[in-house]
Amino acid sequence: MAKPNYAFAKRQRDLAKKQKKEEKQQRKTVSSDEPQQETPPAPDSETVAGAS
Repeated sequence: MAKPNYAFAKRQRDLAKKQKKEEKQQRKTVSSDEPQQETPPAPDSETVAGAS
């Protein structure tokens, strides 16, 4: 019976963890950019004062 290659398994886990971390960072960067572009303009002071 063949011996398990622990070094290979560890390398594969580390690569998967690194890839997942990079994807998460990329999603975080993309999601932080989007709200800045889609924010509606602030209401005028006259509109806010007129509503009261």
